[in-house]
Amino acid sequence: MNNKMQQNETDLLPLSRKNLIYINNLPVPSSLILNLPEKVLQFGTGVLLRGLPDDYIDHANKQGIFNGRIVIVKSTQQNKVDDFDRQDGLYTLCKRGWEKGEMISENSLNASVSRVLSADDQWNEVMKCAHNPELAVIVSNTTEVGIVLDAHDKISTTSVPHSFPGKLVAFLLERYKAFKGEESAGMVIIPTELIANNGKQLKNICIELAEMNKLESGFISWLKEANDFCDSLVDRIVAGKVKGEEGDAIQGKLGYKDNLMIMSEVYGLWAIQASKPHTKKVLSFAKANSGVVVQNDIERFRRMKLFLLNAPHTFTVVIAMACGFKTVKEAMDDKAFESFITDLIFDEIIKVVVNDDISKKDAELFAAKVLDRFRNPFIQHYWIDISKQISSKILMRCIPLIKGCQDKFEALPQKMIQGLAAYLLYTKTAIDKEGNYMADLNKKEIILVDAKAELLYKHWQAASMKQAVSYILSDKKLWNENLKEINGLEQAVLKEMNALLKNNDFLKE
Repeated sequence: MNNKMQQNETDLLPLSRKNLIYINNLPVPSSLILNLPEKVLQFGTGVLLRGLPDDYIDHANKQGIFNGRIVIVKSTQQNKVDDFDRQDGLYTLCKRGWEKGEMISENSLNASVSRVLSADDQWNEVMKCAHNPELAVIVSNTTEVGIVLDAHDKISTTSVPHSFPGKLVAFLLERYKAFKGEESAGMVIIPTELIANNGKQLKNICIELAEMNKLESGFISWLKEANDFCDSLVDRIVAGKVKGEEGDAIQGKLGYKDNLMIMSEVYGLWAIQASKPHTKKVLSFAKANSGVVVQNDIERFRRMKLFLLNAPHTFTVVIAMACGFKTVKEAMDDKAFESFITDLIFDEIIKVVVNDDISKKDAELFAAKVLDRFRNPFIQHYWIDISKQISSKILMRCIPLIKGCQDKFEALPQKMIQGLAAYLLYTKTAIDKEGNYMADLNKKEIILVDAKAELLYKHWQAASMKQAVSYILSDKKLWNENLKEINGLEQAVLKEMNALLKNNDFLKE
């Protein structure tokens, strides 16, 4: 570190383009990297985008492969544009991992972001980006509620549409006009929102919005044919901003102040479903990153992530919180819990996951990595966060596995049923003065953050637990089907619920 750089944290120079000359504790981006053309339009400044897609694009740029930067459009107040402006889009990504018993620690200066534009205040600048002939890719992460149809959205290139799909259609309309409908001006559009078939869903909404707004038929045809909406799946835990003493220590070691510094695990996957040769050529950053997979079909990746990573969390979240564990790592340090979740994965889930596209060996290798990720001491993954919207997670992740086990083996998996039983007991709530639905977990009240909380509360007003369970399992508003039709499920769940009530103090009838 140049002696002009002070080591006292309060005296550290802020991270910025002009201060790069004072940094020698890690590689800094060259002027060539910092002046690459904008090739990506990104909707969202969230940590997942900065910790995964932007990381892969930055790495490719530094290998001389993709050679394009990102212009970000933000619509929320989180991550102020000023922070990006002050730091010229630069930020530090701290990767921390635990693999085969060894610690992995990496810090990198990300230079992939050229600038950040506010949709509300700089819509004209966003529209100007549509005229850039080098722009080729659009990436988004607007949370799961971002990809929805707003039937009242007005598509305009001069005023800001309300919804993300509305903004996207307006941008594409401006591009269509700028390039006179040339097919080559179409974009590769990759939503990363955590919903199934995210590309297909986004495309359908965009087409419907265009038709509802009576946009010209030529544009609608161009929207459908010239643009490639790709389904994608992202997998990396990005813990967010590094705060407090830990953040001060890292910045002191690196020798600069970074208000945008974030931490993630080392593991990463970005699976993109694309079949067009042109799209695969555009996504050249995949060549520089083993974690980027561009294939005709990404179902096998979705299946493994959903059932081998997400489902174990969902099956065990109530049990973990009941035991008093705050983080996943804390739970994994407990031998009894680690044994439970390991047996759940290897003895029950893998047997269901294996199919013609996923071998037992593939599933076991993936599961071993999952357990390493759960043990990562550097990522504070809180169970209370995992528990949010648990009913929808049970529906998407857990019920298919239970049904799959019954279909394959004509038997119900005990540990999965225990997880489902714990969930059902957790959803018995009381309403507090503020109108929150409060669960009683080991004599500790927890707000049930769940879109189905009211419906579940009503079912639990039944005369008995048996009757409440009957109502819940048969409610098609919860499960899109009658779960009581799964042979033996109701009886098995009630048995495990009674066992939990008898043997544990954390849930009460």
